[in-house]
Amino acid sequence: MTIQTSHDALDRRYGGLQPAIDLPLTPTIELMLRHRSVRSYQDRPLAPGALEALIAAGQSAATSSNMQAVSVIAVQDAERRGRLSRAASGQAFVAQAPVVLCFVIDQSRHARIGRAIGADLFALPMLDSFIAGISDCAIFAQTVALAAESMGLGTCFVGNLRNDPEFIAQELNLPPQAFVVFGLCVGYERPPETGIRPRLPQSVVLHHETYSDAGEAEDLARYDAVFSAHETAQGRPAATWTGRHRDRFASTVYLAGRDRLRRILAQLGFPLQ
Repeated sequence: MTIQTSHDALDRRYGGLQPAIDLPLTPTIELMLRHRSVRSYQDRPLAPGALEALIAAGQSAATSSNMQAVSVIAVQDAERRGRLSRAASGQAFVAQAPVVLCFVIDQSRHARIGRAIGADLFALPMLDSFIAGISDCAIFAQTVALAAESMGLGTCFVGNLRNDPEFIAQELNLPPQAFVVFGLCVGYERPPETGIRPRLPQSVVLHHETYSDAGEAEDLARYDAVFSAHETAQGRPAATWTGRHRDRFASTVYLAGRDRLRRILAQLGFPLQ
């Protein structure tokens, strides 16, 4: 995808609703503006050393209290990728991508260290520790995604690995107190390239000093028009972004079993006290 200027990159990201930015954008920001979720991959492996470089980038990201509560399981075996695909609502690109990175909140490592040093890690089962670990996973994974895109690779996050956490835990041989938060497919995109999906205007997202929803309804109406036009251009139904809330938050079909997640987490060793 060829983007000539910073202005063009902003225009594509916001669909014409971009903020006024007078200063030149850095190459890193321009790369970020070009992010796309890639769901079609070539039958082409990553270059030797690429996986390790991506993980090094992820490990360089911020981590809460330097506890590094993340493990990553790189799935490259085609049969295992197929099983992950079926567990993730049959999303074909999960089987197609040469690598699926499974990001694990790993409190099992903390627990083993606690036993080794003879410490009662009473705060480990607390909700705050879980939130910190989830945050670590998200920061790590997004850093990996950015690094991958800098190498000419495409990525797509896979939240549907949470549909069946018990199966995923068994498939990946996870110990208690370890849970796959999401996956990240990584590989070379198969043409044609997907479009850049427009994001909410900053007038809805960026608040100065205090929170305000003034003007939100009008701004969302403008965004709905932009979003719907983009979906149509991509060959998808002309849905609105606000309408997607019904599909996402008012549908048991979409949840695909994730309404059981709190109970399953407890069984996997996360009491969330």
